[in-house]
Amino acid sequence: MCQTTIAGTRIVGRMTAGNRRGLLVPIQTTDQELQHLRNTLPDTVRIQRVEERLSALGNVICCNDYVALVHPDIERETEELIADVLGVEVFRQTVAGNVLVGSYASITNQGGLVHPQTSVQDQEELSSLLQIPLVAGTVNRGSAVIGGGMVANDWLAVVGLDTTAPELHVVESIFGLNNETPEKDMLIEHYY
Repeated sequence: MCQTTIAGTRIVGRMTAGNRRGLLVPIQTTDQELQHLRNTLPDTVRIQRVEERLSALGNVICCNDYVALVHPDIERETEELIADVLGVEVFRQTVAGNVLVGSYASITNQGGLVHPQTSVQDQEELSSLLQIPLVAGTVNRGSAVIGGGMVANDWLAVVGLDTTAPELHVVESIFGLNNETPEKDMLIEHYY
C-alpha cells in the first residue's frame, strides 16, 4: 500500500489511472510525490506525468490490463501515452452518454460495472469492444458514480459503506469475486 497525495490533494483515485504496467499522474504532481511513488511501486510499473487539460485522469480514463475507455475530448498525445505506458488499446467512448468514463464505469480483466442507465444495446457493444462481460448497476445505495464509489481489480473490490447487499452481489458476480481459487484462499489465509 502506498499512502500519498497527488498534486497536493487526497483524491488520489480521481487524479490517477493505471494498471499492472503503469500509473498515469497529472502534470501537477509534485517531484516529491512522484519520487515517493517511484520508491514505493515495483520497478516494473512505469510512472508517467501527463500534461492534459482534463487533469482528473481517474474521471476520464477507465482501464484494465488490455483496454482503456477514455473521454472523447482527451488530447491525442494523452491517448498515445495511455496506450504506451499502460500497454492498452484505447477507445474514445461515452458511458450512458456521459463523457466521464472513469466516473461512470469500473472494469477489470474479468468484467465491468457501468452506469445504470446504460442501455442493453450499449452494454453489448461495450462488452464486445472490451471483450469482457458488463452489467449496469449502482453502488452506495443507488449511486450511478461507479468510479467514485468503488475500486476493483482481479482479486477484490472495495466499495463504499452504503453499498447494499444486492449491489454487492452484482459487484461480486460481474467481477468474478465469488469464485474460490487456491490463490485467493492462500491470500485470505495469510492476511488474517
